[in-house]
Amino acid sequence: MFARYKPVAGLDIGSTVVKVVELRPSGRSYKVVGFGTEPVPADAIVDGAIIDATAVAGALDRLFASARIKTREVAASLSGNSVIVKKITLPVMTEAELSESIQWEAEQYIPFDIQDVNLDYQILSSPPAGAKGNMEVLLVAAKKDKIADYTDVIRQAGRTPVVVDVDGFAVQNVYEANYDVEPGAVVALLNAGASAVNMNIVSGGQSLFTRDISMGGNAFTEALQKELGLSFERAERAKKGEPVDGIEAADVAPILRTVTESLLLEVQKTLDFFKATAASDRIDRVLVSGGSSRVDGFVERLSERFGTPVDWLDPFRRIEFDGARFGAGDDVAPTAAVAVGLALRRAGDR
Repeated sequence: MFARYKPVAGLDIGSTVVKVVELRPSGRSYKVVGFGTEPVPADAIVDGAIIDATAVAGALDRLFASARIKTREVAASLSGNSVIVKKITLPVMTEAELSESIQWEAEQYIPFDIQDVNLDYQILSSPPAGAKGNMEVLLVAAKKDKIADYTDVIRQAGRTPVVVDVDGFAVQNVYEANYDVEPGAVVALLNAGASAVNMNIVSGGQSLFTRDISMGGNAFTEALQKELGLSFERAERAKKGEPVDGIEAADVAPILRTVTESLLLEVQKTLDFFKATAASDRIDRVLVSGGSSRVDGFVERLSERFGTPVDWLDPFRRIEFDGARFGAGDDVAPTAAVAVGLALRRAGDR
């Protein structure tokens, strides 16, 4: 499992906070040997787009220094409208034939100029050798300019980007590393970030459906700013349940509830679409991560609305993590999923 192990630092570049994790093998799993978070200056990243590269690179530089990350190689990830994940069905062909034809095949499914994206793919299933039929292929495309924005700021911070992943797949890494994957069970992985909610529905170690909802924790902050006349900083504190002078909890709760219902409506649409188009029409379990999932009542309302068991996704269920060593509180686990999932990657991974 750990032969020729060469670690990468898992770097989650969020709209409000950047996070980094470095892992080392430990027994049959891993342990965290580097961990840190660093706030990102306001408006430096907007809806996943890097607006102020200098400010973001500065935050990364401070992050790597404070977290004492030794490895120079970094795995990062993208999400949002600039990333397309699509499961497609093609006539059965060899790896070599698929490699030659994938760009032409992708043009039918990608709503961007094919010259403006980087493509990757993975064969999910195919008939036995020599048999005719169709094969299922997972196609991933990301806009080159978005990839360049992220890799450039990593280089400006003195590190080398070796893997660019997708947020939803990084969360799937964490799930598979920490939980027993039950054959046939359908699990929805929901990662609620500041600017988006990443959904990845998996079964038996395979992604069945992915979607990024362009709404996240920032919607709660903006609603509090508008309804209560708060600054961004005070609205963020109120969202997290911290005391704010002149603001009562009773003033905050209904606003958070309204935004939560709007967000859960989008989640409902996603699950309904999945059930209508996939072979399975059920969800057996929902595992939740991401900083915005900690908003008061979010998980409870999610469970009530869908009538499905909902639990926190714990990235440290099997991965050893000494929070006290890194000055991390008990509430860090929900926010660390993407960074841990990226740290499980290797250079050259697909």
